[in-house]
Amino acid sequence: MNSVVEVDKVGVELGGRAVIQPLSFSLAHGDIACLLGPSGSGKTSMLRCLAGIEKISRGHIVLYGEVVNSKSVHKPPEQRNVGMVFQDYFLFPHLNVKQNIAFGIRKKPPPEKNKRVEQLLAMIGLSGYGQRYPHELSGGQRQRIALARALAPKPQLLLLDEPFSGLDSEQRMLLAEETKKVIAAQNTTALLVTHDQNEAFSMSDYIGVMKEGRLLQWGRPYDIYHQPVSPTVAEFIGMSSMLQGQLTEEQTVATALGRFAVSAAQRVPTDGEQTVKVLIRPDDVIHDDASSLQAVITAKKFLGAEFLYRLRLDSQETIYCFAPSHHNHHIGERIGIVIDMEHVILFPQH
Repeated sequence: MNSVVEVDKVGVELGGRAVIQPLSFSLAHGDIACLLGPSGSGKTSMLRCLAGIEKISRGHIVLYGEVVNSKSVHKPPEQRNVGMVFQDYFLFPHLNVKQNIAFGIRKKPPPEKNKRVEQLLAMIGLSGYGQRYPHELSGGQRQRIALARALAPKPQLLLLDEPFSGLDSEQRMLLAEETKKVIAAQNTTALLVTHDQNEAFSMSDYIGVMKEGRLLQWGRPYDIYHQPVSPTVAEFIGMSSMLQGQLTEEQTVATALGRFAVSAAQRVPTDGEQTVKVLIRPDDVIHDDASSLQAVITAKKFLGAEFLYRLRLDSQETIYCFAPSHHNHHIGERIGIVIDMEHVILFPQH
């Protein structure tokens, strides 16, 4: 793979405390990736290391084939050809939109500079806004301008630090989709950091799940969701329940929801039965009024087109289920369910 970014065993210590435990990942040209995790997980520190704002304590970072970070090398931010979009926009209030976008290419000849600015304004859907000032724009418009400004110098790597957190949920989803299209159109490699799973899944070719400075898993969004490497990743990504199961010599797993075949990838040597945790997602559970397998509704949430039901099994374990909104059942009611698990994911019982 022709990597644009190579992060190799990079660790960061601040004040004697490990902010980032040694981690590794790489990005190819045109990849859009995301570091996903809660506050304090180290994802923004990793972004700042790539930008050259923070130094690393071990390992090395390679950009475009050149070592830019190691214990003995630290290439400054202005020499990295890296663009950055911040959470708080950081637009210059005294400059109009065109001047803000052109700030990073202000030394280019005027015809070339103006052509690039107009191209980006059209791409972000703000043609005709060039003479306006930041205070005359909405939050979403300001963030688009910040994106255009970061892209103006044609960076080889674009870094986005919680870029949509100041917007409401509908604006976040819309702007995330638009941002992905703009980045792809510019053929730019990008790394986003966020705590919002919807942003991560809607924008990214790859996701790295971080917690307490550790990179727990790196992979494609589909694999992160359907093949989590640990209960911690499974419980952080999407909704999930963990049921107790008994893994048998026949390589099936018996649970309160029935017995399921275990794939070759999940098979483990066992003498007799072995207690395991079985991951159950809401999309594994199908509501079926005619089913003999039933559970009691203990909570419900109306989501418009569907309900999210929390269900209690006879084993007293809890699972979740989506159901079309015309299946409006009451709390305390027993409803029928069918289990359709394409991915049987097991974890050791600790």
